[in-house]
Amino acid sequence: MRILHVAAEIYPLVKTGGLADVVAALPAALAARGLDVRILLPGMPAILNGVTDLKRVIRIGPAFGAAVITLRLGRLPDSGLLAYVIDAPFLYRRDGNPYLGPDGCDWRDNHRRFALLGWVAAHLAAGELDRLWRPEVVHAHDWHAGLAPAYIAQNPALSTATVFTIHNLSFRGLFPLDYHHDLGLQISGANQSGIEFHGQLSFMKAALVHAKRVNAVSPTYAREICSQEFGWGLDGVLRGRGGDLSGILNGVDYSVWNASTNPALSRNYSAEHLRGKLAGKLRLQKDLGFSPRAKAPLFAIVSRLTSQKGMDLVLGALPTLLAEGAQLVVIGSGEADIEAAFRTAATAHPAAVSVHLGYDEALSHRIMAGADILLVPSRFEPCGLTQLYALRYGTLPLVRRVGGLADTVVDTTPETLKAGTANGFSFDDASSRKLAGRVSRACALYRDAATWRHLQQHGMAQNFSWDDSAMRYEALYRSI
Repeated sequence: MRILHVAAEIYPLVKTGGLADVVAALPAALAARGLDVRILLPGMPAILNGVTDLKRVIRIGPAFGAAVITLRLGRLPDSGLLAYVIDAPFLYRRDGNPYLGPDGCDWRDNHRRFALLGWVAAHLAAGELDRLWRPEVVHAHDWHAGLAPAYIAQNPALSTATVFTIHNLSFRGLFPLDYHHDLGLQISGANQSGIEFHGQLSFMKAALVHAKRVNAVSPTYAREICSQEFGWGLDGVLRGRGGDLSGILNGVDYSVWNASTNPALSRNYSAEHLRGKLAGKLRLQKDLGFSPRAKAPLFAIVSRLTSQKGMDLVLGALPTLLAEGAQLVVIGSGEADIEAAFRTAATAHPAAVSVHLGYDEALSHRIMAGADILLVPSRFEPCGLTQLYALRYGTLPLVRRVGGLADTVVDTTPETLKAGTANGFSFDDASSRKLAGRVSRACALYRDAATWRHLQQHGMAQNFSWDDSAMRYEALYRSI
């Protein structure tokens, strides 16, 4: 079976979040199951430079404001999978964030930049761009690829099966409605309802309406987004899809997140030999300017610093964390006021709070491995990958019980300890008070070395690899 994955980013070439990790790992897991998998990517500078052996497939254009568009085919640096790259310099050759300009605002032509991604996917499905390979299934990821199912559905001659994965429903790909003139889509009469969202154009809605199957990145999130609380105004559309909506949990690439082999760690370790984790913690504390204290619980945040991720809740619970004698290291970037508040906290408590604004993959691994507890108190969380990374590194996640966090983290209670299912801490209400209570509970349990070690070893033994998820995706493809 021939599968084309369509996405705007892929690890390690372009990454702004978990989407890139999924797009790198899922196609490789499907290929390992014997499927013929290729990936379609926009020609961002890092992608053009990172995909090897690029050869021209066809020259296209002009289209979507670009005079020159060349479809190229090469191999991804890690997996070796074949990847199509849309080389459109006018649209894609821009440094920095793939979605934002230097001013921090969306590029004004994002509707054309990502419509082209979906348009090329549809023409590959039609067999018009590469006559040697034509996908049977087009799998589009998040709003950037959301027009792929719409373009395919609007060609009555195409029978290509389409799957759309929601990685985060809050990013709906919204643009002024009159931008449809740039996109070559039917947007009148009955067709308008499939892409119009409260007087705007929505790439996300276009995908939800037109894809043959829609899935979210965890079972709980698939249920949540059908509610008004989590649906971002699209809950009615999702409820209307009925049995066409499913949830498949994301996985982890354990060749990357492996404490025993990762060269980014100052000391490697395993569940049976955890001394290396303690050595890494002490080294990290020293590097952060903290006193190297084995008995001080080290909390970590590896996240976008936004209210969606519950970072304001962490700031509210920070006095409790400090009163417990714990330390906190933060890496990420996000909303200016939250960044400023964390910087202020680090200035006020330099021996206990360290903040690193920006993204550093190697440092993220060191922090994840050196910490004792990872904080993920999200207001909503489609799947979450950091809690899965933390478990593999013997770092216990403390999460809010939503989305994929609810599907993967079992709160530590006397009952779950006895049952052998506990692997972290969770709470329900989005409040600093509730978070502070779980912080205190985690600190108290940390002092019980035997129980803590048991929880670490249980978490490290859990298998959230892509094997099961890839099997479920293959079954989904075959069903359509």
